[in-house]
Parts: sequence; C-alpha cells; structure tokens
Amino acid sequence: MRYEQNKTTDLIEMGDVLNYNQKINEDDKTFEKLMFIYKMAIKEINTKIEIMQEQFKFLYNYNLIDHIDFRIKSPKSILKKMEDKKCDLTYKDMINNINDIAGIRVVCPLKKDIYSVKNLIQRLPGIETIKEKDYIKIPKESGYSAYHLILCVPVMLTQKIIYVKVEVQIKTIAMDFWSNLEHKMRYKPQEQPSKQISKELQNCAKVINKLDDRIMSINE
Repeated sequence: MRYEQNKTTDLIEMGDVLNYNQKINEDDKTFEKLMFIYKMAIKEINTKIEIMQEQFKFLYNYNLIDHIDFRIKSPKSILKKMEDKKCDLTYKDMINNINDIAGIRVVCPLKKDIYSVKNLIQRLPGIETIKEKDYIKIPKESGYSAYHLILCVPVMLTQKIIYVKVEVQIKTIAMDFWSNLEHKMRYKPQEQPSKQISKELQNCAKVINKLDDRIMSINE
C-alpha cells in the first residue's frame, strides 16, 4: 500500500493542481486535467499492448488478442462508486480508491491466451502491477469471469513522470459476450433483474465457461 500511495500522490503534483484535498467538481479545470492524464495513461498502455500483439503475431504466427477496447469512467460513475465505497469526495480519495477510472479490455480467442497476455503485460518495461485478481479460477458470485490487473503506468508530461493507475480486464470472446449482456440487463434504468434472471445469468456463465474449455480442447 505504501508503494501505491507514493506513486499515485505524484499524479496531482502537476502544474497548478495544488489542493490534494480539494472537493471534486466535474466542471472545473482540475477534473479536466486529471481526466486528460488518465487518457494519456490509456494511450500509453494500449500502444504497448498493440506492439506486443504485433510482435507475437510476427514471431509465432498466432493472434493472442482478438481486439482491445478502452474507456474513461464517466464523472457520474466515479462519484457513485466513491459514495458506494463511502469515500470523501476529494481528488485524493478519488485517485487512491477508484482504480478503474481508466480501463482497458483485452479480448482473447482462448482461455489459455488470457494467462499468456497477462504475463506479457506484466513484463512490459516501466509497467508495474499494483493488484491482480483471477476471476477465471474463482468467478464472481454473478458468474462474471475475467483476469483483472491494476497497473501503475508512467506517463511523461512536460518532462515529468506522472504515475497513473489503469485497470486491465483480460477475457475470452465468450466471457466478453456474457459480461456485455449481463451489464446491460443489470443496469437497465429503473429496473433490476429478478432473482430468477440472476440465476439464469449464473447458469449461462457456467455454460460459457464449459464452452471455453471445450473450444480450447478442440484447438489443442
């Protein structure tokens, strides 16, 4: 935790971003600057992953990655997550406690590819792992399955290195298909899925997990 705090503290020592305990205001320049830094972190790690993907394809004639998506969390989602976690609505708490403001999703053809991609990402120069979670071996209660990494990504801005947290989710095409549908159903406005639907989604996740295993077996 000491490492994480030291690295993320550097994030808001840029330019005239002066008050670490300043209250979040999504309409002010401080928020805009921080979101810009998170965007640069996404570009940094996304470029490295794309180069890694091309090198692997060239050397081994195999596509480890089907596609890559990325996003910056919306201000509304950031504030809601902070309220859910009972954080103070300050930039300090936002930076230290919300790890998925910058997010990248790496989608692989096969389950075994996930661990290959994960290992290659962790070997990228200058990238350090703050936290990782294997939801493939132990899925979430909802049935969600993927491998999560929280990375510390160095971003060079005006000759100063800014360390930024980026969440990377690595999953198969089948896992991605399930999680997209589950998210749309679970977060419909003014509507929550019933216990029966949640159970069905869990059962579908189990079927998809078996499908991933079967496809990998056929491929081998």
